[in-house]
Amino acid sequence: MKLWSLLGGFALSLWTTILLSNTVNATSKIPVNWTVLAQNISDPDLLGQLQKAFNNFVETGQVWALLIGLVVGYLIRNLTSYG
Repeated sequence: MKLWSLLGGFALSLWTTILLSNTVNATSKIPVNWTVLAQNISDPDLLGQLQKAFNNFVETGQVWALLIGLVVGYLIRNLTSYG
């Protein structure tokens, strides 16, 4: 629970910094942190990219590592919990 609170606080702090930053680029008057949002996209096929990434995830066997890790973690959690 503490880890999720820490990660949530970090994410909130990061977005606050990005959105409310007073750091301004001298040439265009756009906040420097906002330039990340204006990127060139070379392959706009988002669903195709997701399918390709998922297929790679399955083909490399990472899906089995994920499932085994979830099962082992669940077992360890149940064996070490009281009540």
